[in-house]
Amino acid sequence: MQRRTLALIAVLALAALAGCTGIFGPEEVDEGQLNENASYDWETESNASITLNRTSYRAVYDVPDNSSVTIYSRDDLGREESVPVSALRFRFDNGTVISPANSSLTARRTGRSTVIDLPNNSSGQVAYSAPRQGKSFSTPVYTSGNTYSVTLPPGRRVGIPLLSQVTPGGYETSVDQSTDRMTVTWSEPVDSRAIRVRFYLQRDLYIFGGLAAIAIVVGTVGTVYYWRQLQAVRRRRKEAGIDLEEEYDDEDFGDDGPPPGMR
Repeated sequence: MQRRTLALIAVLALAALAGCTGIFGPEEVDEGQLNENASYDWETESNASITLNRTSYRAVYDVPDNSSVTIYSRDDLGREESVPVSALRFRFDNGTVISPANSSLTARRTGRSTVIDLPNNSSGQVAYSAPRQGKSFSTPVYTSGNTYSVTLPPGRRVGIPLLSQVTPGGYETSVDQSTDRMTVTWSEPVDSRAIRVRFYLQRDLYIFGGLAAIAIVVGTVGTVYYWRQLQAVRRRRKEAGIDLEEEYDDEDFGDDGPPPGMR
């Protein structure tokens, strides 16, 4: 028992030295990580614009006169957790873009969220990158009343119910032919708690269609084979005289009236 207590104390001490978030207070995000290079589309018509790549995403949010912005994600159990942001940038209303390297723009992680500290309570746009994976994406709606747009990775699409799903409804889609990217846009303010997009790769649609066609062909061939086998069985029964009794009954009792004794 004493050994277990000592081991637990040792683990907690190591976590404290490592700056474990959520137990010993906020942890400043590494400055090198925040100053990584990334390109952002600042000229967006949505209040929140998110561009998905295969293993990451880039987000640009309109920011009113705030001193900080709090962002978070949810795990499979619905629990809030911090977002590992990188390539942090802030764009003033006049178009000037700054990074943490040359300003007071910083980010810190707690156990349940990531807090981005903005310079001088300025309004503008904040942008960051974060990792993602899989054929779906979801994000909490941090501020109700904002419009949103989510740009899918190249070659990905939504629109087939069995292969994709988008919530909430009331969205529109468009495709940039030059990049082969589809954008899902909510032009009206989003008041739901979260946005979820599950998409498919275009080649998946061809695979799904091919499998469906094969299933139809196999089903048709099986039905024809069964029908032909049934007809063959009927012919053999007839040739063997198995159906003669039914024919006799139809001929003898159809025209001669009732049996003797009942006439």
